[in-house]
Amino acid sequence: MEFEDDPIKDLDLGGAGDEVAYEDEQQEMFEHYRFDISAGQVPMRVDKYLATHMEYTSRHRIQLAIKAEYIRVNDRIVKANYVIRPGDVIKFVMPYQRRGLEILPEAIPLNIVHEDDDVLVLNKEAGMVVHPGHGHFSGTLVNALAHHLGISQGPDAEDERMGVLVHRIDKDTSGLLVVAKNDEAQLDLAKQFFVHSIERRYVAIVWGNLKEDEGTITGNIGRDPNDRMRFRVFPDGDHGKHAVTHYKVLERFGYVTVVECRLETGRTHQIRVHFNWIGHPLFNDERYDGSEIRKGTIYAKYRQFIENCFRLLPRQALHAKTLGFVHPRTKQMVRFDSKLPEDMQTLIDKWRKYSENMTQFLEEE
Repeated sequence: MEFEDDPIKDLDLGGAGDEVAYEDEQQEMFEHYRFDISAGQVPMRVDKYLATHMEYTSRHRIQLAIKAEYIRVNDRIVKANYVIRPGDVIKFVMPYQRRGLEILPEAIPLNIVHEDDDVLVLNKEAGMVVHPGHGHFSGTLVNALAHHLGISQGPDAEDERMGVLVHRIDKDTSGLLVVAKNDEAQLDLAKQFFVHSIERRYVAIVWGNLKEDEGTITGNIGRDPNDRMRFRVFPDGDHGKHAVTHYKVLERFGYVTVVECRLETGRTHQIRVHFNWIGHPLFNDERYDGSEIRKGTIYAKYRQFIENCFRLLPRQALHAKTLGFVHPRTKQMVRFDSKLPEDMQTLIDKWRKYSENMTQFLEEE
C-alpha cells in the first residue's frame, strides 16, 4: 500500500529504508505516552521538555511529531513553542491500525520464525506484496496472516486478533517482519519504532567497489517530482525528509560489493535511493538504475555473465536479515536473524567464483 502525499507517513514511526509504518490521519488517535507536569516544573517549551524526557528521541523528531499533530497538551493540538506549566497534561497519541479494507483469508504458506500470544516474526519471500491495495487485493501477506490466525476482517471489523503490521518492506525485498497480535503489542512496538530502538540490518549487493570499508550516507529523501514512482535525494535539504543509512562492506568482488546496511531512519526505498545517489545502485534494481551493466567491460562473455546473474536474481538484491526489539510483554530484548535467500546466496557464490577466476587470470598474465 502506498500513502501518497500523506504528511504523517514521513514522520517515520516504523520504517525500513524500505519500510514505513502504517498510519492514517483519519483514524481515531490513542494515547502512547503521558506526562503530568508537576507543581515544581519551571516554564519550558514543550518540544524541549519532551526531548529531555523521551529516551532516544531528539528534539528534531519531537518537532516533527508536533507538526504531524501527534502531541497534545490538555487534549489540544499545540505548536513547538508552547510553554508548559504545572498542571498541564502532555499526551503523545498515534492511531491504531489502518482499517476499511475487507481482508479475506487465503491459504498462503508463511515462513514463521517466532510466534507467541503477542507477536509474530516472519521471513517474507521476495515477490509477496505486504498489504492489499493498488491492484493487489489478494495474495498478500495480510491475506495469509488472516488465514493463519483463523479470522476474516470486513471493512468495519474490530477483531483484536487481526495481526497488525507495524512496518513493511518492499514487494521484491525479502526478509524479517514483526506483526503485533493485539493492540497492546502494537502500541508498544510503535513506540520502539518511533524512538529508533528497533534493530534493523539489511544485506545488499551493490554495483561497484566502495572506497571505504564502512560509511554513512546522509541525504534528505522525497518523491521525485519528475517520476511519481521514484524517490530521490535532495542534498541541500530543501525538500524531502532527513534520512541516514550506515553501511559496512562484507565482501568485495571488484564489479559489485556485498554490504550490510543499518538503518537510522526508515524512509520509503531508503537503501535503494541512498546507494543509487552515491553511484552504487543495488544490483538488478530496475527502478533505481541497477538493471543495466554499471561496472566492468561490455565484452560478450561478461555481458552474458551479467545477464545470467539477472535471471538468477530477477529483483533488487536486498534482504532484511536482522530484526531486534524489546518484547512487549516480557520487556526482554529479542533478536532474530535470517539466512540469505537462495537467490541472493547463489548470486554471491557466482560472483565469488567469477572474481577468483578473474584474479587468477590476471596473475597468470
